[in-house]
Amino acid sequence: MHQSINPPQLPSITPYPGQSGTKKEQVAEMFDSISGRYDLLNRVLSLGIDIQWRRRVLKLLRPHAPKRILDVATGTGDLAIGLLQLNPKEVVGLDLSSGMLAQADQKVKKRGLASKIRFIEGDSEQLPFAQDYFDAVTVAFGVRNFEHLEKGLSEMARVVKRGGHIAILEFSRSRVPLVAPLFKLYFHHILPALGRWVSRDASAYTYLPASVEVFPEGEDFLKIIHKSGFAEARQERLTFGICTLYTAQKP
Repeated sequence: MHQSINPPQLPSITPYPGQSGTKKEQVAEMFDSISGRYDLLNRVLSLGIDIQWRRRVLKLLRPHAPKRILDVATGTGDLAIGLLQLNPKEVVGLDLSSGMLAQADQKVKKRGLASKIRFIEGDSEQLPFAQDYFDAVTVAFGVRNFEHLEKGLSEMARVVKRGGHIAILEFSRSRVPLVAPLFKLYFHHILPALGRWVSRDASAYTYLPASVEVFPEGEDFLKIIHKSGFAEARQERLTFGICTLYTAQKP
């Protein structure tokens, strides 16, 4: 079913340039270091708009009534928790960062949801699940952190059932006049400065805009999604194009 993928060579962007370790290892280290302040930073730096973006994922998945859902790169679990509104039988959140998962565990325990969501530490490129197990797979702002993008997407195609869906939120580069230069100024200068000050990690919020700049967004990403085993891939630009929601179905 999967087509042979011959992806373009993308620039290698890592959180800590010049240091040893794979991108995967550095990403885990970065998120471990900022995990305690991640939710605060997320709300402040996105001005709370990220909440609306996640609600858009729920709205698109709701008609399909997925019973088993996997949230890849779940972070502190915000999307995974939101997915409970779809009344699934099972929600699993997977992430490389033990620090982020510790925050997610605390969050669901405080809300009395620990019995409804399972969080596991794992690799998006080697998902520890059987083929055709999930009805839907979601990712919120995590695919650009994959070390091998196509391999991660192919793994998502492997574990989702035929007829199942994926929904991927990712930052993108606005093309809207006036908005684009203002957002670029914020994204490349103001956000890294605020992020460094609050998170105390000098690299984390410099890596964010750098990783967005090299990500194959829009039509380029849709082609990779199709090559990875999905059909009917679509994109929806959100909030002046600074975020894009990608959806597709496994044929």
